[in-house]
Amino acid sequence: MLDKQGVYDCLHDHHINFEITDHAPLFSMDDKPDVELPYPEWDAKNLFIRDHKREHYYLITVRGSKRVDLKQFRKDHNLKKISFGSEEELWEILKIKPGHVSPFCLLNDKEHRVHYYIDADYKDNLIGIHPNQNDATVWLQGKDLVKLIEDHGTIVEYITI
Repeated sequence: MLDKQGVYDCLHDHHINFEITDHAPLFSMDDKPDVELPYPEWDAKNLFIRDHKREHYYLITVRGSKRVDLKQFRKDHNLKKISFGSEEELWEILKIKPGHVSPFCLLNDKEHRVHYYIDADYKDNLIGIHPNQNDATVWLQGKDLVKLIEDHGTIVEYITI
């Protein structure tokens, strides 16, 4: 299981440049106004969703200022009925607890069960995400994050929201 230090070590091992901002724990985007971030416009939020049969799982990462319409997302991506994954599914598949969800937890998905969707705004820009723990934000280039996740074997798709 990749913890916060494991994420930092992984980034170093893959020669990925990054910055760390330590802060009070953030459990949701509502907590964000209490924390001063150096690049707030590039902060991300993550949604862990699944289909109604619990056969397919998805992680969606978008800019924190955006709202994801799950009904429209389902239609746009030809998915069957979807809803948020449970706390148990989150732990079983990604080894992460609610409030700590991050694209880095995809590196814990050894069976590659989760399809990853990332906001196209991050393709050529910075992204700020938790290092599998919500008391810090890691800032790195979105393309470096995508390459790391693809190299792990996870399917990644850019989306426009």
